[in-house]
Amino acid sequence: MAGIEIRSLRKHFGDLHAVDGVDLSIRDGEFLVLLGSSGSGKTTLLRMIAGLERPTSGEIHIGDQRVDGDVPPRARGIAMVFQSYALYPHRTVFQNIAFPLEASRTPRKQIEEKVRWAAELFSISRYLDRYPRQLSGGERQRVALCRALVRDPKVFLLDEPLANLDAKLRNTARDDLKRFQRQIQTTTVYVTHDQVEAMGLGDRIVVMERGKVRQIGTPQEVYEDPVDTFVATFVGQPPMNLLDAGDPSLPPRTLTGFRPEHFLPKSVFGSGEDLRTFRFAVRRVEYLGSDRYVYGSVAGSGAPDATIIAKLPATITLGIPEGETQEFAVPRRALRYFDAETGLRRKG
Repeated sequence: MAGIEIRSLRKHFGDLHAVDGVDLSIRDGEFLVLLGSSGSGKTTLLRMIAGLERPTSGEIHIGDQRVDGDVPPRARGIAMVFQSYALYPHRTVFQNIAFPLEASRTPRKQIEEKVRWAAELFSISRYLDRYPRQLSGGERQRVALCRALVRDPKVFLLDEPLANLDAKLRNTARDDLKRFQRQIQTTTVYVTHDQVEAMGLGDRIVVMERGKVRQIGTPQEVYEDPVDTFVATFVGQPPMNLLDAGDPSLPPRTLTGFRPEHFLPKSVFGSGEDLRTFRFAVRRVEYLGSDRYVYGSVAGSGAPDATIIAKLPATITLGIPEGETQEFAVPRRALRYFDAETGLRRKG
């Protein structure tokens, strides 16, 4: 196993700065998630760690080895799993998993032992004689992970490996991945645009946008204490509400932010809670099983037409008809403040 050190890393494609000055320390044994939308630079960063892209400048260290120069992928001690899984259709599951061991001329008995160990770990032992076409998407994904595992890598690199699975299979696969990583404790870098995956899998999350790192932190830190308005609105579903509501106690040009689940009818709070109260004009109530999303606007804000969302338990919304204005509130401990010009977080 090994940690990863990335220093002032850049990758330019002509005028496009795909990765623009990234500094990152990934701890030995950590499960780190690179989260961002298309074009954020997350996959390019992963490919540079893997040796599939050469940096324009900067350094990459895997363990005590600097690898950003001419060190090929096979000499970096990494194993990579792609979104497509890249299985050989004419080989059985056993043969697919064994392929990297055969390529390195591992003794046959050791190949047999390692393949069966990995297959048992991922509960696919009964599929070893089947071909990829005979497997479900989730089973093919497990085969790809087994093939990576048998190489005994220092680092696992996973590029959106669950993207082709349906919602139910993704939930199961996330559980498998987390259990597997905890068991083998190999440093893992995981790329995704899906914040549910990021929040559920990562020991830490790296939020990226336009080639830059916007925030690094635990899922709780990134969700509860975003460093700027980009992270506040990118992480979270529904996103954080931001409004320019007049408050004489705040500096000029201050945006007030709060998560939808903290925005509740004032009547549900206890008498001892310190609240910020708003007049909330309800436009639409959306049924989502155990939750309701209530869409509306807040009187007195700088952008009166801006949509504000409340995420409420179903029982609370029984007395909230559409088209009415009611008093809603947010506990002051849940408010976050941002500079309206720079977007950066203000303490307060």
